[in-house]
Amino acid sequence: MVGNPPILAAVDGSTSSFQAVAWAAVEAALHHSPLHILTSVAIPTGFGPGMSLAEADLERLRSDGDRILAEATRVVRTAGLGAEPTITTEVTFESITPTLIERSKHTRMLVVGSRGMGAFRRGLLGSVSTATSQHARCPVAVIHGTSAIDAASASRPVLVGVDGTDNSVPAIDLAFEEASLRGVGVVALHAWSDVTGLDLPIGDWADLHRQEQVVLAESLAGYNAKYPDVPVHRIVVVDRPVRSLLEESANAQLVVVGSHGRGGFASMVLGSTSNALLHSAEIPMIVVRSK
Repeated sequence: MVGNPPILAAVDGSTSSFQAVAWAAVEAALHHSPLHILTSVAIPTGFGPGMSLAEADLERLRSDGDRILAEATRVVRTAGLGAEPTITTEVTFESITPTLIERSKHTRMLVVGSRGMGAFRRGLLGSVSTATSQHARCPVAVIHGTSAIDAASASRPVLVGVDGTDNSVPAIDLAFEEASLRGVGVVALHAWSDVTGLDLPIGDWADLHRQEQVVLAESLAGYNAKYPDVPVHRIVVVDRPVRSLLEESANAQLVVVGSHGRGGFASMVLGSTSNALLHSAEIPMIVVRSK
């Protein structure tokens, strides 16, 4: 990407999508990036082969899209941002998922809500957020029960899942960048109970725990020097990643994970582990694909 790519927020008129656009506005302001707000009024699949809408119906759909965008813009402008980003809006008649994935090539970050309505009804609960998390060319933020932009939430740290491989490096990079911009610390969590799959005597667990602490330390090497303003709290737990991340997320404003991993993170965003985290976390979550 060249220049200053935008933050792209998808809205559909639901409360969840307006929470997403509020969070996206904060993100855009932090990065000094423009905010592009997009809504789809695409005809649902299965409408019928060869069928088309009359001009009056198309205008009605466009009017609905304009109304949603006007409300999304109002949400941004009443969010109390210190520096409001440049805002552009767009109504599209294209299907939302492929449109977002295509736009992600030229976007700093995609932002979607976790629940939707209308054209998103079958999507943001599952397929849209999951598909974009898997296939987008940029980080994808999924906003859940709260946008976490209030003063109390904004003082909390950024939580990042670390699996000890290169696959989590982009997530760690992003977590430290976000924490630095927000003036908070990073909580780096490494869960390893289902990494080895070995049936080991109790005495060996202490050695393994020390080894996993070394794995986490090596994964974070160099970040203190690069981000001296970001305090780091390291957590190594003998637990499943989803459960430990969900528990720790209660004390964070944002959770960042990679899209692929090994061991405990092997199915992240690709199966039951990803679905559990993607749709269970109450705070905003960013999924970062490996390069």
